Amino acid sequence: MDIVTLTTFLTPFLPYLLKVGEKAAEETGKELGKGFGANAWEKAKALWTKLLPKIETKPMAKGAAQELASSPDDSDAKETLQKQLKKLLDEDKNLAAEIARLMQEDSEAISKVVNSFNQTISGNDNTVQNTAGDGNKVFGRVGDGATIN
Repeated sequence: MDIVTLTTFLTPFLPYLLKVGEKAAEETGKELGKGFGANAWEKAKALWTKLLPKIETKPMAKGAAQELASSPDDSDAKETLQKQLKKLLDEDKNLAAEIARLMQEDSEAISKVVNSFNQTISGNDNTVQNTAGDGNKVFGRVGDGATIN
């Protein structure tokens, strides 16, 4: 399972997932999901519902989710959540299988959200982050002393 994809998919929904049960959060999450396709919010809720009991037992995972919800561009919080989710799923193979099944079940909704984070960077002296993980591609022209590591 690709933890980077899972985390990237959940990130825009986290502020609302952390408040599931509150009517306003549910409605806002549902509206956000419509921008990505009809099933995106429901898929995020289904994944989060499965993950939450384990996240609740791990203060670092819970803190990283809360931090990422309040600062979605915080690469440290995202990396911490990714590491914590990986640990949780490595510890619980049944949960990992269930999450993988849910992600496979509606991969189109997940792809729409994840692909919305693809970026085109142009100009000089740019920095690109968060290209680690399976299946990532970096395209570009290297020149004027620039390197791609």
